[in-house]
Amino acid sequence: MTPGNNGASTPEDDDPFGYLYADGQANGAQPPSGGYGYPNSVSRVRTVGERQYGQQQAAAPAYGQPIPQQGAYGRPNPHYAAPETLPGGAPTAPQQGYGSGGGRGRGPNTKGLLIGALAVVGAVVIGIGIAMVGGDDAKGDDRTQTGPTPSVSRSEQPSPSVSSSMEEAMEPLETDAKALRLSPGVATATEIPGAKSEGGVYITGLNQPGASVTWTVDGIPEDGSYTLFADYSAAGEDQSMTLLVNGKEFGSKLSMKNYAGAPDGDFSKGWTTTYAYPTLTKGTNVLTVACGAGDKCNVLLDRLRLKQGQVEE
Repeated sequence: MTPGNNGASTPEDDDPFGYLYADGQANGAQPPSGGYGYPNSVSRVRTVGERQYGQQQAAAPAYGQPIPQQGAYGRPNPHYAAPETLPGGAPTAPQQGYGSGGGRGRGPNTKGLLIGALAVVGAVVIGIGIAMVGGDDAKGDDRTQTGPTPSVSRSEQPSPSVSSSMEEAMEPLETDAKALRLSPGVATATEIPGAKSEGGVYITGLNQPGASVTWTVDGIPEDGSYTLFADYSAAGEDQSMTLLVNGKEFGSKLSMKNYAGAPDGDFSKGWTTTYAYPTLTKGTNVLTVACGAGDKCNVLLDRLRLKQGQVEE
């Protein structure tokens, strides 16, 4: 080759179909047998699977030489060399795995990683708790700086019920048969035992139209509801009478049923108590128990009692 002649079959002059033309044949082009059609062509055809990536490649055979074939399946490759034939020979001891002191290799120490992760989580939780406590303290300090905490006033304590306050304001009042004002035809007696008035005195003769007993009550502390108790005896059929407050009929009839279940005519076994809730005004009030129209008044009246508020025995 001379400086003025690059020779035939340079790579850029390779024509895979040069053997089909006269000038190509004059330059020695032949049908393909391993190159593009020119002698000593750059490209070389390889058998599929011949190149092994990542391994040391054997030198390409000279042009025209047969390509060495790999060993058949299951047979050793003639190019393979056993480790003991390599320089230094085969390894004399097994390699140790990661994190192991010998024997078979093991993976990373997951137990240690788990413990470390739990420790980190615990530290974060403790830090959050401390921050929250500190925040509450800071809020408490702010409230203290703006002004003193108000003390609980007496008005915030549970107030007593109306009945309780009224009972404390007025002592229960009581009158017996001898202190009541009786209408004509009504009298006192002591023959039938069981009356609680002093001396066992009771009132009889109420079983007639217009009969009544009157109690004038002084010292009512305030306007409101009160409870009137009447001790009496009924035997056999249930009875009822009319209650008047300051001359006016109050509510429904005053019930005087035979709550004791006494036989007819046996008043000694019929002593019991009834009550009503009259509304009174401050000062003096007049209470009357009368035998009105349509009433059944066959009772013996013992005494009358008064308490402030709507209460029971």
